[in-house]
Amino acid sequence: MREIQVTAVTEAVAKMFAGANMHLPRDVTASLKGALETEASEAGREVLARILENADISAGETVPLCQDTGCGVVFLKLDQDLHLAGGDLSEAVNEGVQRAYVDGYLRKSMVAEPYSARVNTGDNTPAMIHLEIIPGDKLEIAVLPKGGGAENMSRLTMLSPSQGRQGIIDFVVRGVDEAGSNPCPPVIVGVGIGGTAETTLLLAKKALLREIWSENPDPENAALEAELLDRINRLGIGPMGYGGTVTALAVHVLTLPCHLASLPVALNLQCHSARHQTTVL
Repeated sequence: MREIQVTAVTEAVAKMFAGANMHLPRDVTASLKGALETEASEAGREVLARILENADISAGETVPLCQDTGCGVVFLKLDQDLHLAGGDLSEAVNEGVQRAYVDGYLRKSMVAEPYSARVNTGDNTPAMIHLEIIPGDKLEIAVLPKGGGAENMSRLTMLSPSQGRQGIIDFVVRGVDEAGSNPCPPVIVGVGIGGTAETTLLLAKKALLREIWSENPDPENAALEAELLDRINRLGIGPMGYGGTVTALAVHVLTLPCHLASLPVALNLQCHSARHQTTVL
């Protein structure tokens, strides 16, 4: 059985959150450049140009892409033949988040006692950790700094199965339309379908990790993504809500089987500062 120290997890998490907050992934940058070429609105093109300029400055001067450096969302794929030694995995992840945000002077956004005192925790912990156990002997870590403006636009519905595909389209398009400029478009639209209420919400968030323009392996889901993207980009919201033809850069759909009496659907939006990084230990 392979063994790694949890200190390696802490170091990786700290490095990834610091890097993700200052460097847009290449697929996001390429998609924004493509949007700049296709956006019909002059105001929209100006916004996209400023977004790309901001990304260049952030990377060049090692400063955050956005003042909202996000809640620390972490996805772990832990292989069952890997032994983690030297401490608690969750504590190691949270220590990594703490190092990134405190040592890197990133804004701390987490508050305790959420409906009363709302006192800042001071180090952006706790992280929101999602663990999946799979075969193998490695640990995959994906970090997703999630800003509040986009996260606040999340939606969950329990459709009647009879509402089917059209019901999903109506729900997602209406959700993006109602969100308007709040999630800082152009957005990436994560859609979860199936499972139960809590798992479909998680699917929608996990969908945001997929590379833009990557092909959905399920042809039915790929067709749904294409129709949703077309419908959303005809809403006219445009970059940062100034109007235009690029409201979303991509729609990513993930599905699970569900109960015969249910059709859970979730929507999770990611802003144009679509920060994430993945590494394997």
